[in-house]
Amino acid sequence: MRPEAAKNLKNGVLIPAMPLVLDQNRMFDSKKQKRLVRYYLEAGAGGIAAAVHTTQFEIRKPEIALLQPVLRTVAEAMAQYEADTGKAVVKIAGVCGPTEQAVQEAKLAASLGYDAVLLSPGGLNDRTEDYLLERTAAVAEILPVIGFYLQKAVGGREFSYAYWEHFCEIPGVCAIKTAPFDRYMTLDAVRAAALSSRSEEIALYTGNDDNLLFDLLTEFQFQKDGETRTVHFAGGLLGHWSVWVHTAAKYFAEAKKAMKSGIIPKSLLTLAAQITDANGALFDVKGNFAGCIVGLHEILRRQGLLDGTWTLNPDEVLGEAQRAELDRVCAMYPELTDDDFVRDFLSRYSD
Repeated sequence: MRPEAAKNLKNGVLIPAMPLVLDQNRMFDSKKQKRLVRYYLEAGAGGIAAAVHTTQFEIRKPEIALLQPVLRTVAEAMAQYEADTGKAVVKIAGVCGPTEQAVQEAKLAASLGYDAVLLSPGGLNDRTEDYLLERTAAVAEILPVIGFYLQKAVGGREFSYAYWEHFCEIPGVCAIKTAPFDRYMTLDAVRAAALSSRSEEIALYTGNDDNLLFDLLTEFQFQKDGETRTVHFAGGLLGHWSVWVHTAAKYFAEAKKAMKSGIIPKSLLTLAAQITDANGALFDVKGNFAGCIVGLHEILRRQGLLDGTWTLNPDEVLGEAQRAELDRVCAMYPELTDDDFVRDFLSRYSD
């Protein structure tokens, strides 16, 4: 990993999970994909994760073959931003599949200049924990690995505490994204990282979109051999942060300031609950997460950053119940949106 990117990842940055930009024919729109990257970075993101769940795993299907084009396009847009501003962006590529596939995807990411990979356990629920640990070690030989505790609703599984103990000891593991949407499972991963011999080398990132600000405002303490180990989430890597990023950057900065001072304003706790409520609409919780991608697309469409909510799966559409929930949270929490920022951005980056 590039030294400046490694420093930023450790210190904590806001990382959106990148949506896939398609046109009305469901074809990849590289120009508007780059524009979306630019929006995130100008809005305050310190990194971007591409080819992850929000980007749609279908990009890997042979008949679609968009993994390389998407990773290349996003990498080019991030590199252009770095050249324009002198700021280092943490470039993360999603990697999945059995060991051979994961290693090949990591090699592709490395060839395109990515700093690290987010290694998904999705689709491998029939494999043993030992297999997944060996897979992690193999991928870590190519690029630094961000571990991923994926929620069950979108293909994840529950891991033993011993799994996370062994995972944290693997050289090359640089961070863990906890996204099980479960406090007990999150605590397992956090405790393992805190008590690991490599605790100083592993950054914790929340992926609990349903609890993101609460995670960022929590200091965790664990006892081992008479010593107190204290850790906290450095940042977040979130699908939720693929929308309203300029506002998210502000409350992320406020959370970091509060953690440093040791004083958590009640207003931040109120905001945390509002963000969770909004996430329920964005991720279609009442629909068992069926609209967790198109809900994000709908917000970006309303703002003009996307032309439509199209996904690679024609059956994946926005339901009326989710649409009504999005209407509700947008009206109820207008302070969460960044519509004014987006309007200004689009005035500078229109077609």
